[in-house]
Amino acid sequence: MIPTGANSDHASSNDGGGPSWVSAIVNAIGNSSACDNHIGYWQNTAILITRDDWGGWYDHERPTVLAQPEGDYQYRFRVPLLFVSAYTPAGYINNDRHDFGSILRFIEHNFGIREGGLNFADARAKNDLSGFWDAGRTPRPFENLKAPKSAAFFLHDQRKATDPDDDDDR
Repeated sequence: MIPTGANSDHASSNDGGGPSWVSAIVNAIGNSSACDNHIGYWQNTAILITRDDWGGWYDHERPTVLAQPEGDYQYRFRVPLLFVSAYTPAGYINNDRHDFGSILRFIEHNFGIREGGLNFADARAKNDLSGFWDAGRTPRPFENLKAPKSAAFFLHDQRKATDPDDDDDR
């Protein structure tokens, strides 16, 4: 899901609504009871929140340089990853190095897809994010996220939708 420019966290185009936008989506999923005989999505859903780029903010760690043959596709600066689920321990922090291919590997792991079968990024990923998801745990109950703007704000937002990534990278 991609927000409008004003509701994104892109530095040049947002109005601070990005965290509220994400909270509204997480709350909608966590509070839904529309499926699974009114159990809802929370007990079988993983919500992965990340950014599409580093945004130009400071990072004290240099990007990893890959050896050949992968050297033509290099890592860039780090981006955050939030893993939200009923099976992730509250406050869990995982400092292992993950990449976008790890997300694909997590999908493969959970849906029985051959490891590396989705593309080169998952084939070279070092992990599948399974440290964030332990289905053997008792699921935690959903807790609403508090945010300055509610889902109703976004559903009724009359502002013209703009592209959140309209900066010129050339």
